[in-house]
Amino acid sequence: MDRLKPNSVGLLGVVFMAVATAAPITAMTGNVPVAVAFGNGIGAPAGYIFATVVLTVFSIGFVAMARRITSAGAFYGFISHGLGRVMGLASGLLAVLAYIVFEASIVGIFAYFADTTINAQLGLDLPWQLYAAIMLAVTAALSYFDIHLAAKVLGVFLVAEIAVLALMAFGVLFQGGGPDGIPLGPLEPTAAFGGTAAGFGLFMAFWSWVGFESTAMYGEESRNPKKIIPIATLVAVVGIGLFYVFVSWMAIAGNGLAGSVALATKSPLDLFFVPTEQTVGHWAVVAFQWLMITGSFACGMAFHQCAARYLYALGREGLIWRPLGRTHPKHGSPFVASFAQTGIAVVIVALFSLSGQDPYLGLYTLMALLGTMAILIVQALCSFAVVGYFWRRGGNKLTTLVAPLLGGAGMITVVWLLFDNADAAAGPAAESTLFAAIPWTVAGVFVAGVLGALYLRKVKPETYDRLGRIVLEDTEERAERIAAT
Repeated sequence: MDRLKPNSVGLLGVVFMAVATAAPITAMTGNVPVAVAFGNGIGAPAGYIFATVVLTVFSIGFVAMARRITSAGAFYGFISHGLGRVMGLASGLLAVLAYIVFEASIVGIFAYFADTTINAQLGLDLPWQLYAAIMLAVTAALSYFDIHLAAKVLGVFLVAEIAVLALMAFGVLFQGGGPDGIPLGPLEPTAAFGGTAAGFGLFMAFWSWVGFESTAMYGEESRNPKKIIPIATLVAVVGIGLFYVFVSWMAIAGNGLAGSVALATKSPLDLFFVPTEQTVGHWAVVAFQWLMITGSFACGMAFHQCAARYLYALGREGLIWRPLGRTHPKHGSPFVASFAQTGIAVVIVALFSLSGQDPYLGLYTLMALLGTMAILIVQALCSFAVVGYFWRRGGNKLTTLVAPLLGGAGMITVVWLLFDNADAAAGPAAESTLFAAIPWTVAGVFVAGVLGALYLRKVKPETYDRLGRIVLEDTEERAERIAAT
């Protein structure tokens, strides 16, 4: 059986991949201004505190499963063991759908950032499709090699984007804030539920974390995965959360309470650019704009890695297309699945281009909504899978029963927030036919997974028995070898 290359990435590498997938600079510049202008207003930082708490509780159950099961298919393997193979395959296909469209979505915002920045700073007016093609080609090339190379590239971009956000935040802090000093109001718990549309603001906060769970996908390629993956997950969730709270709080402090709402409504990116200009200097604003490009590239490449590993996990179990389960003889990368993912992303981007859609308002927004809806449902099911798995095997009630149930309830709340605020999140794209088809697409893929698993159970029982099971046996053997050494 083809295997991913073991011991390719350590704790830092896994954390980098997960945080790059969450994309701090894209999350902050893309989500905070919208939340301030149209969501929970100056309570956006409190919204990030609320999201940090809910996702930390969810992660407690998630890492409990990661200590038992190491799978390139992550949710697919977890849910297969906790809720059964039928729900596992249905959830696996939903996760595949999510990560496949996430890459295409990020290609859209990357092209938008590149087009606006290069046009403004270099005076070159090039078609956005060119930038999209460059990103797709470079991502495919880097993903062909050892994941260690991809982790290094993501690490460089990630450190740079965190640095520029931190410069702005600490600049405001050391300056003593803006017109209102450093107000504590944005951190009050009740502020998370204020503003004109608190539900929308909270959804934008949760959206900023999508991708943190990708830590589990790199278990087969990490060193001592049953130790590294749980640590990396909690570090990513809590670390990202604290950083988001601090940066969003300082952005509001730098512009003042009333000024932040007015600025975010009129010129969203200036919510970050203005305090950066005032406290650090114009050079930092220029760096900020370029790092928005590299940050979105890092995010897209991380999502590409996630999608490729899900396709690989399904392929080696004889599902979809068996060659997807092949790995490169030298690099150990899932190169067939990776190229397949590139092909799918190219088709999605091409269809949006041919239909005259905008890369930001169309491609980025609609594909992000589709993927987010799918992955949130999978996360909710994963919480209940933890309960199902440990209910039969025993375990700490706090970490394997109480925390997963609370996490599952939190995830269901976020799914409801998405449904309830989908029109606002989509903006102008809410008028499109594709937007109306999003919930039906998610439901259709899930039902197809259920029917496919039932068909396999009746017609191909050997294939059905392998669903979500191959990786568990492999990693147990590796864990024994690691312990022996």
